[in-house]
Amino acid sequence: MPQRNVAIVIFDEVEVLAFTGPYEVFSTTGSQDEVKPFNVYTVTVADKLKPVLARNALSVNPDYTLANCPPPDILLIPGGFGTRREMNNSVLLDWIGQQAPSVELLLSVCTGALILGRAGLLDGLNSTTHHSEFDLLRKAAPKTNVQPGERYIDNGQVITSAGVSAGIDLSLYVVKRLLGEDEAIKTAQDMEYNWNPQEEHQPI
Repeated sequence: MPQRNVAIVIFDEVEVLAFTGPYEVFSTTGSQDEVKPFNVYTVTVADKLKPVLARNALSVNPDYTLANCPPPDILLIPGGFGTRREMNNSVLLDWIGQQAPSVELLLSVCTGALILGRAGLLDGLNSTTHHSEFDLLRKAAPKTNVQPGERYIDNGQVITSAGVSAGIDLSLYVVKRLLGEDEAIKTAQDMEYNWNPQEEHQPI
C-alpha cells in the first residue's frame, strides 16, 4: 500500500478540532493492522518554525514550513478565526495554488473554505463552510455554489466540509473513498467515534 503524505496547514487562531480531528483520523487509520497508509504532518504559514497559537492559546509545534514541507498528496486547510487573516495572505494563496494541480485531494474544514475560495480553487464548484459564514464564503468566492446544510461536499479533487467537528466526518469519508468502507469503520471504531457511513450524506 503506497503511503500518502497528508499536509495540514496551521496558523495562529486555527480552530483546534478543525485540524486535530482530521489529524487523528488519518494518523489512526491502519493502526489495528499495524500499517500507516498516511504520513500526516503540520505545516505553518510562518516563514520559520515556531509555535502556532491555536484557538484559546493552545501552543502547537508545527513540523514544517511552506518552504520545506514534503510534497503533499492530500492537502487540508482547516478553519478558525485566523482564516480571516490568512485568506489575504498572498504567500499562502500562491503556495496552495502551486500545490493544487499535483495533489490527489484538496480538503477544507470549516472556514478553511474561505482560503480556498480566495485562491480561486472553488470556482465553479459546490462548497460549504461553518453555518455562520455562508455569506462570507459567497463574498470570498463569488463563483462557487454555497450549499448550506451539507456536512461535506465532494467535487472530485476538492472536498469541503461544514464547521469544526465536520472535519472528522470529512476525513473518515476520505478514508472510505481511498481505502474502502471497512477501513473507515475500523478507524472510527478505534477512535470510539460514532460514525455511520450509511448516514454520512444526511444534512446537518
